Amino acid sequence: MIRLQEVVKTYRQGSTAVPALAGVSLEVPDGQFLSVMGASGSGKSTMLHLIGGLDVPDSGSIAVGGQELSHMSDDELTIFRRRKIGFIFQFFNLLPTLSAEENVALPLLLDGKSMRDVRPRVERLLDKVGLAARRAHKPDELSGGEMQRVAIARALVIEPILLLADEPTGNLDSKTGEEILLLLKETAEQTQRTVMMVTHDARAAAYGSRIITLKDGRVVSDLADGARAAGGG
Repeated sequence: MIRLQEVVKTYRQGSTAVPALAGVSLEVPDGQFLSVMGASGSGKSTMLHLIGGLDVPDSGSIAVGGQELSHMSDDELTIFRRRKIGFIFQFFNLLPTLSAEENVALPLLLDGKSMRDVRPRVERLLDKVGLAARRAHKPDELSGGEMQRVAIARALVIEPILLLADEPTGNLDSKTGEEILLLLKETAEQTQRTVMMVTHDARAAAYGSRIITLKDGRVVSDLADGARAAGGG
């Protein structure tokens, strides 16, 4: 469960205050695939960063998996992110000198585990995302879609309670993007992990079981499958 209560975040540009989130309250149950839409500057990426513990709100509270993020020290937040939250980014963020297998294993290696111990889990995930035969390839030997599959496997290797995806198809062609969205949808449905995806693309957002829309730092629309069906789209 993700719970936001009256979350406020404001940035400063010189002497000007720029509100990013203006008192957002939201609950996301376990296993839901939530799409977050909004124009540039609507606050959607800020929301993702706050939920992921990459930034802190000015006021309000954020709880993920029953743990209140504001009660954590910087070191505790780092460990929480490393062990509980999987991140997927538009530009993949793979290390160019590592193989696909090594990139997937990296979060566990950073947590003190050995490659020998984690290899079976890594191989299962590479097989799941269709890249078992490409495990020794480095990022520059992979297509964009393959790199994003490696990134998804890397996010899943820690067995997170939450996957945060920031424009995961923004750097892909439409066919490859659809494959990635189906993979994220299957992950939510088959593993009951919560997936939160930020996107500006309505077609991508439609893969979620729930879509919220932000405008000027506020939730202006919140639709689940049933409500979308009743509304004709």
